[in-house]
Amino acid sequence: MPQMNLIQAINSALDVAMTRDRTVVVLGQDVGYFGGVFRATEGLQRKFGEHRVLDTPIAEGGIIGAAIGMGVNGLRPVAEIQFADYVYPAYDQIVSELARLRYRSAGDFFAPVTIRTPCGGGIRGGQTHSQSPEAVFVHVCGLKVVMPSNPYDAKGLLIAAIEDDDPVIFLEPKRLYNGPFEGNSEQPAVPWSTHPQGEVPAGHYTVPLGQARVVKSGSALTVISYGTMVHVATAAARQLGLDAEVIDLCTLSPLDTATLVASVKKTGRCVVVHEATRFGGFGGELAATLQEACFWHLEAPIIRVGGWDTPYPHAFEWEYFPGQARVAAAMRQVMEEAP
Repeated sequence: MPQMNLIQAINSALDVAMTRDRTVVVLGQDVGYFGGVFRATEGLQRKFGEHRVLDTPIAEGGIIGAAIGMGVNGLRPVAEIQFADYVYPAYDQIVSELARLRYRSAGDFFAPVTIRTPCGGGIRGGQTHSQSPEAVFVHVCGLKVVMPSNPYDAKGLLIAAIEDDDPVIFLEPKRLYNGPFEGNSEQPAVPWSTHPQGEVPAGHYTVPLGQARVVKSGSALTVISYGTMVHVATAAARQLGLDAEVIDLCTLSPLDTATLVASVKKTGRCVVVHEATRFGGFGGELAATLQEACFWHLEAPIIRVGGWDTPYPHAFEWEYFPGQARVAAAMRQVMEEAP
């Protein structure tokens, strides 16, 4: 199979989807001639034409509003918001229109819109180019929310999202875009690289939405994460030599509760890790869900690790980032709690 990094996998998914289905269109700022700020849509306009890969003004509400209209009228639009930090001007369109369309029409209308957007830190983008807003989307009924952690899943999940009749928010962790990430220190020194990260089939395949993946089996504790933090959590468990079970959510909503509950009942201990601000983050929902389902199996309180409760800084990016040392400390803490 071809070797691809995450950007190449996203590009391949769009290419495959557009080749198979002429109703799939791509729109967003700089997605056409320029190929996207991260080059995720590079070459698509040359191949499919300006009528299927549309450059738009810098107007996020307009981008999503246009995508909704396209979806209602028979197209399958893939809208790109250049950075997740810029999605808020479109939030009303997403929440009040897109997410509620099927419900408010009693199933008569739907808009199969996929919204792609890069999220998280790792490029020294500071407070306006580094946010992880997944919590404000999983709260909204009617949306599916996805965040892959590797190229294989990214391509399969994106194709599945495009083919799904419900709206999907597809969050792409930009720290993983260009190559391997080992997370070996609190201040990762891994250079940006265009070297491939994994094997990805060239053609069509899907990864089912709503299914978590067990990255590493174990029996001592369960570590739940998604996106970039899956790699950090795996590295922390390896550093400590713990028999940890690491689970990649892949899809945040709908949540694969069954896989999580089965794991926590087996291990009795749980750490939840995400890059977004800890307070009010998705980790709180995960912890509450597991506490309700697994209370009599828990040997220690569930611990959350997340970003600090501040805007994402520029100069102190790696101090904000919940790196391997902080995740390892949480794992040690939950293991030391007496049953």
